[in-house]
This record gives sequence, structure tokens and C-alpha cells, in this order.
Amino acid sequence: MITDELIQRINELARKKKNHGLTPDELVEQKKLYSVYLSTIRRQVTEQLEAAGFKPGNQHSHHCHDGCCEHHHNETHKH
Repeated sequence: MITDELIQRINELARKKKNHGLTPDELVEQKKLYSVYLSTIRRQVTEQLEAAGFKPGNQHSHHCHDGCCEHHHNETHKH
């Protein structure tokens, strides 16, 4: 769970790392806090996608019928 304290500690360690460097223990703590933060964000995004009807992890293939080899078409590309 992302709490204000978690965010504050992440920011505190980031500032300290930038200004003075971190001790080995602080580096371990920072890595753990980042892991907690990112796993929570990933879970929230997955839940939101599933609620919207998307099933993360399912591969949707992209088939172009105009012979292109790119998956992202720009505005001027005509099919």
C-alpha cells in the first residue's frame, strides 16, 4: 500500500542519494521501497484495466493489410 510515509521516505532517500550518497543499508531500503511502490502501481493499473474489460497479459495481434511493418501508424497513413 502506498502511504504518505512511504512516499516521503522514497523522496528523502532520493534527495540524500543525489546530494550526499546513500549507505549500503539505505540503498537496500530504497530498493525495497521502490519495489513496494511499483508493485502497488502495477496492481492498481491491472485492476483498472480488468474493470474496463481488458485482460492484461493477453496478446492482441496487430494485423495490417497494407503491407506495413510497423504497429503505430501516423496520422497521414492511409489504409
